[in-house]
Amino acid sequence: ALLWVGRAVLVWPWVALWRYVVVPVAKGIGWLGNVLLVVPAVWVYRYVLTPVGHGIAWVARGAWSGVVLVGRGIAAGLAWVYTRVLTPVGHGLAWLARGIGMVLAAVGLGVYTVVAWLVRYLFVVPAVWLYRYVLTPLGHGIAWLANGVGWLVRMILTGVRLALYWTGRVLLVLPAVAVWRWVLVPIGRALAVVGREIRDALGHAWRIAGYVSLAVGRFLGTLLRWVFVEPARWAYRTVLTPLGHLVRDAVWRPAAEAARAVGRATRQAMASARESVRQVRADLRRTLFGEPAKRQPVARRETRREPVGRETRTLGSSTTALTKD
Repeated sequence: ALLWVGRAVLVWPWVALWRYVVVPVAKGIGWLGNVLLVVPAVWVYRYVLTPVGHGIAWVARGAWSGVVLVGRGIAAGLAWVYTRVLTPVGHGLAWLARGIGMVLAAVGLGVYTVVAWLVRYLFVVPAVWLYRYVLTPLGHGIAWLANGVGWLVRMILTGVRLALYWTGRVLLVLPAVAVWRWVLVPIGRALAVVGREIRDALGHAWRIAGYVSLAVGRFLGTLLRWVFVEPARWAYRTVLTPLGHLVRDAVWRPAAEAARAVGRATRQAMASARESVRQVRADLRRTLFGEPAKRQPVARRETRREPVGRETRTLGSSTTALTKD
């Protein structure tokens, strides 16, 4: 009943509004838009814009042809001016420039020769003489003096290094080697022997302690087993298991059967109630709205799931090669 009331109050008014108001209004608006907008726009495009566009295109083609003819005339005039006027003038200017360039090159070559001779004999020759006869001997003497000073410094540093080396060797290395060889090595060997003996003694003690702890552990495990585990197992097997079986057979199973019977009765009652509500709702719908229109059955092609060419297998027949008839 609540479902039917909900449909009558909420669903059917919206369906009627959509079917009998919104859809006709939308169709009318679509027809009006077609008549007022689409048809005039198509007419204006076909009978106004298309002829005007064709005319504009024809005028543009004529104007372009005129511009092309004028451009060709201007290009022909410019070509004549270039051939008959600018080319001879350019050749004359080029010849004049070549003559002026040759004169300037001759003058520049003479000036360059004079300046080069003056620079050679005023600067280069004195500088070469000064380098060869003054600076080179002076540099050789300075280099020889520097080599002698370097050799003297190297000899002094070598002597100081040897003195420091032998001093450190005599005062530090030889005493340290003697202490290591005659003191630390014997003491270390003795300590290694003592440590090895202590390690063996600790190993034996550890193994003995392991045996003792294993025996004590086994004793405690056996004691716990006979004190706690065996009594618990006996109580579970002898007392709790029969008691649990008795509770299961006498209490739990009858209670479960009764609960299942109550559940089946409840489900049957609920199914009967739902069927009654469904029938009442159908009767009320038929009373208010009449019988629904019967649907025309659609002819469907029957599909056989069993094989057609051969009979199905039964208990009295077989399809194998050894037992078939």
